[in-house]
Amino acid sequence: MKPTVLIYSNTKPQSQSIKTELTNKLNKHQIEIVDEREQPDFIISIGGDGTFLSAFHHFEQYIEHSRFVGIHTGHLGFYTDWLSDEVDAVVDGLLNASDQSVSYPLLNVEIYLEDGRCKKMLALNEFSIRSTMGTMVSDVYIKDHFFETFRGDGISISTPTGSTGLNKSLGGAVIHPRLDAIQMTEMASINNRVYRTLSSPIIIPSDEWFTLKPENTQSAILSVDNQSWLNYEVSKVTCQVAKQRIHFASFKHTHFWDRVENAFIGRKQSL
Repeated sequence: MKPTVLIYSNTKPQSQSIKTELTNKLNKHQIEIVDEREQPDFIISIGGDGTFLSAFHHFEQYIEHSRFVGIHTGHLGFYTDWLSDEVDAVVDGLLNASDQSVSYPLLNVEIYLEDGRCKKMLALNEFSIRSTMGTMVSDVYIKDHFFETFRGDGISISTPTGSTGLNKSLGGAVIHPRLDAIQMTEMASINNRVYRTLSSPIIIPSDEWFTLKPENTQSAILSVDNQSWLNYEVSKVTCQVAKQRIHFASFKHTHFWDRVENAFIGRKQSL
């Protein structure tokens, strides 16, 4: 039985051209293309990592049952395995795909507002909160135990795949996605004789969680991956490894450390 496919693309001319080419070749092989109202076997993202993140959030309801395929037309394709000239290979992979997949952990984010509402989301990369005016102050709890009071610019909590993004720029560790863990890193924490934090990245397992209880969040920016909100009055935020995972098609999937090397080091020149 042939798979069903959902295509998600950005609006750039190159991506739209690839989408048209892919659509024609899928139709030629009688592979059904469905719209977003129907759960597909594969979700194909065409663009860069920003497009992939948008596809992840747009089709979050399908992540436990659909496998993702990324075709790269952007500047840095950390989640995209295929190049724009490999459309034929993508189609062949779909035709011969097994039921196997490669899965990565996600971050469950629950944002509790002062008015009693709770905003629940999944993050592929990270959750972050940062002040736009002055110092941000937040109590930090680990598994409901008070750990420290943070003062500084902000806090990031990332997944293993997200550990290569904002987390890495803040001095956090790069974590292999086979580990079900999340990591908290501080943004410009204040440490002196009066105020102290651990001032180091903290990595916790899936059966523990971070709770942040920030003061006065009216001037704070809250972000989940590439989505941001301002002027939320937040009472607390909890972050834990999610029960759900994202699944990638296994007919071509770049090894995690190869992704890291390609993104940050580059292939070594032979002497």
